[in-house]
Amino acid sequence: MPGNTGSRRRGAELEEALLDAAWDELVSVGYGGFTIEGVAERAQTSRPVVYRRWPNRAELAAAAIAHHAARDPVVVPDTGSLRDDLVALLRVASSRRGEMAAVVSVQMGQYFAETDSSMAELRERFLAERGRPHWLEKILRRAADRGEIDLARLTPRLADLPMDLLRHELLMTLRPVPDDVIIEIVDDVFMPLVRLRAG
Repeated sequence: MPGNTGSRRRGAELEEALLDAAWDELVSVGYGGFTIEGVAERAQTSRPVVYRRWPNRAELAAAAIAHHAARDPVVVPDTGSLRDDLVALLRVASSRRGEMAAVVSVQMGQYFAETDSSMAELRERFLAERGRPHWLEKILRRAADRGEIDLARLTPRLADLPMDLLRHELLMTLRPVPDDVIIEIVDDVFMPLVRLRAG
């Protein structure tokens, strides 16, 4: 019986099962068809069990996306070179975040309308919950410590440019970014701008 299956789980185990079920539900039906009832059924538990943790479907969906991202963390590269760190970071971010980009861009439109929010606000929420600095910030700080760049000369938009361009490619194509595009982002766009700014 579904209720009994869910009642045996407690604490972190139950919460993980609910968030996994919520992610699977999002991928399967999109936010338009996403319901507390559907998640409870998928997790083999009851609606009150879900509502005790999340007051509405928007909060549950956001938590499921954050949980999914946290289960497959990106290890920040440290190759000793800003250029090589950036290439390695964009490669791993592309391979690890392609599915999430598809879900957020295609499946979450109604979420943004319902919550009067945007992809940028959802991203900022996740960064705040996981804590900063984020991947790119760590790489830039290491490069500054090595004397490769002067952070004071980088505007926030320029500092975010590699990840912004990667994110654009992911959202536009809904598939991993080809390696030649990653190299182009780093070698033909970002590094020349950084050198120009330093000069």
